[in-house]
Amino acid sequence: MFSVWFLGILTVVSVFLALKLKKKRLLLTPVLGVGALIFIEIVKVPMPFWDTVTFIFDLRG
Repeated sequence: MFSVWFLGILTVVSVFLALKLKKKRLLLTPVLGVGALIFIEIVKVPMPFWDTVTFIFDLRG
């Protein structure tokens, strides 16, 4: 739950700063934060990393 609040606050702050400072690079911050969160959640699974990624993508088929 903390990560959802953190990403929400991070998104609001980065959008505000991107509009105020007119720097589009700041809009990448929430995207990278979500990517980092997904990576951390995959690493927390007690299986080898590549097996976990393969399992996740096999669920679509």
